[in-house]
Amino acid sequence: MTFHHKKHIFFDLDHTLWDFDKNSALTFKKIFELNNLEIDLTEFLEVYVPINLQYWKLYREEKIDKKKLKFARLNDAFKALEIQIPTRIIHKLSDDYITHLCTFNHLFPNTIELLDYLHPKYKLHIITNGFKEVQHGKLNQSNIDHYFLTVTNSEMVGVKKPNPKIFNHALQMAKATPENSLMIGDNLEADIMGAINFGMPAICFNYHNEFLADDIIGVDDLLELKKYI
Repeated sequence: MTFHHKKHIFFDLDHTLWDFDKNSALTFKKIFELNNLEIDLTEFLEVYVPINLQYWKLYREEKIDKKKLKFARLNDAFKALEIQIPTRIIHKLSDDYITHLCTFNHLFPNTIELLDYLHPKYKLHIITNGFKEVQHGKLNQSNIDHYFLTVTNSEMVGVKKPNPKIFNHALQMAKATPENSLMIGDNLEADIMGAINFGMPAICFNYHNEFLADDIIGVDDLLELKKYI
């Protein structure tokens, strides 16, 4: 199956083009140093990463708000590590993290080559659940903002992927239809099933090697997408 006839390609940003894990680790290293905290980064990330993923799932499902997510993921990680950090410092770390996250600009391998290949052929767009105050910074700092005609953020719409309202909003902004569009993202629930349930085909950037059902198209490297688009 190929999608050469499509006109619009919608990308997720974090974990798809922008290397969130690498940039996040560098951010924590920086803010721990700024706040004079001697915390083993490897040990912290081993605990924090799964906690953060679980809180993002709750956030996607509208079960917690942004403020709760930002504080609780850090608070829970420090508790799990039995590190005593005052509440006011956790709030400061939470704010520092958001401030410094978009100052790092590592992309997944072959991101620029892929976008250079696609840009003359398709209209490119972003649909992201990330916080509005950092997503545009990520695009700008990594020098890929000029590839995208529209950027739809969950906070603009008031709902998050996989809610069909965010896909509908993105397509309206892009003047696109589900039939002439394609979604590319890493998250099976939010990106892939969200798009498919909306009526838009999707390809999973499966760099984390999750099990994919037979009817889900997946690629391990971004350049593999050339086989389909």
